[in-house]
Amino acid sequence: MPMAKKIVILDSTLRDGSQGEGISYSVQDKIHIVRALDELGVTYIEAGNPGSNPKDMEFFEEAKKLELKHAKIVAFGSTRRKDSSCAEDGNLQSLLAAETDTVVIFGKSWDFQVTDILHATLEENLDMIRDTVAYLNKKGRTVIYDAEHFFSGYQANADYAMKTLRAAVEGGASTLCLCETKGGCMIEDCAKITAAVVAEFGKACSVGIHTHNDSGLAVANSLVAVSAGATHVQGVLLGFGERTGNANLSTIIADLQLKMGYSCIPDENIKQLTPICKQVSEITNIALDAGMPYVGANAFAHKAGMHIDAVIKNPTAYEHITPETVGNERVFLMSEVAGRSLILEKIQKFDPNITKNSPIVAEVVKTVKELEHKGYQFEGADGSFELLVRKAIGKYQPFFKLHYYKTSGEIPLVDKNLYAFAQLKIEVDGHIELAAGEGMGPVNALDRALRTALKSFYPAVESIRLTDYKVRVLDGQSATAARVRVLIESRDGNDAWTTIGVSHDVVEASWMALVDSFEYKLIKDVEKKFQKLL
Repeated sequence: MPMAKKIVILDSTLRDGSQGEGISYSVQDKIHIVRALDELGVTYIEAGNPGSNPKDMEFFEEAKKLELKHAKIVAFGSTRRKDSSCAEDGNLQSLLAAETDTVVIFGKSWDFQVTDILHATLEENLDMIRDTVAYLNKKGRTVIYDAEHFFSGYQANADYAMKTLRAAVEGGASTLCLCETKGGCMIEDCAKITAAVVAEFGKACSVGIHTHNDSGLAVANSLVAVSAGATHVQGVLLGFGERTGNANLSTIIADLQLKMGYSCIPDENIKQLTPICKQVSEITNIALDAGMPYVGANAFAHKAGMHIDAVIKNPTAYEHITPETVGNERVFLMSEVAGRSLILEKIQKFDPNITKNSPIVAEVVKTVKELEHKGYQFEGADGSFELLVRKAIGKYQPFFKLHYYKTSGEIPLVDKNLYAFAQLKIEVDGHIELAAGEGMGPVNALDRALRTALKSFYPAVESIRLTDYKVRVLDGQSATAARVRVLIESRDGNDAWTTIGVSHDVVEASWMALVDSFEYKLIKDVEKKFQKLL
């Protein structure tokens, strides 16, 4: 069997991705992400511009100590300034000081950008590109040349855009990466322009693609560029970045490797795609988009009863790949449209001897429909649904008993960060514990009080982090007396789960979801310890 054609993957999570709103990495965050991307098996990790800020300079010093299995760290910078030599250019000296074997240099390809933004002549720009690449080449660096605004430049002045690439090749660039910087190029144009570059320069060096998602086509344009001959793809693992984001590498890698016959990462590593995406999202402190292809929580989620029944019989009925291929898992979402097949599949995880006609199945179906009539929605609350099933089949034991809780607020604020207070009394195995908490609202205060009360009995609660909190009014006509639904998403560094509470009192609904969140975590920890003993 012939070997699959290799596609070089350059991940720019730490450079282009860090330009996304609300994203800021510490040096240690960057180290953790480098290790994760190396574990995945990408070829290059573009880690920032060492000349741009002290944090990036510190990172590159720390990066020199890393021993990586698959990836090479690359430094990123621009061509020399128009009024200085390469030897005098501070940015280029910082790139050399980073001591990466490979560097990425970006330069202007669009004549408009050269004259109106850079305020240089077209010939000066060509000299800047050629000189910079040649200088770094002579210093022993492999140079990837990023042709910024290439597609816009080509459409405006194809002859000049190609001259900028020629200058990079003359300087010794090993790769010409065509940057679709504005994100507005249509698929047919991207394919046609990439093919023209491959025909002109494909024998001298490799051709790459770097796309943005402003038109929703970043992944599609990356794939058609590969089909047109590109062998180097740049992007961000989870697709975030400036404006609407970058090409999503988790989708591109899976598409190329599983659907199109290319090799992007070692074959055995593709099953690490979902876990590593989760890890990177945790470090970045963003929620992994549930609807993201391949790696999202809903990528293999089924809700309609007919779909669920078919998938249980044969998953190929509605799944384009098996979720385990990319390290994900199949999910059956609970709702009023789900049938007995789903309920049975869930229950059999805990008791494989229960059959479809068992009274327990009918009981759980009835309970789910009654609760959803009251406003519960279990397709978005996997943790609470699992607890419901455990209670029905007798495999649940509460970890604590609540005697009471009470909350209060204070206006004007006694402290700008604290305006709510909670007190509670719980019982664990006959031991009474009183605790209090302060917070940025009654739910936050209750969360802190419950942690304080439980941590001496169950230290694992300290690792629970509430990552999302949603409140939905279920009956707008009742105004402030309406019933509300609260969803809480929690994580512990490894897993994520969602719990639910419904009440006319938003604090009580929040308390229900909060308790389920803690109990779900604790019961999972007990089971993991039991499994290790077997």
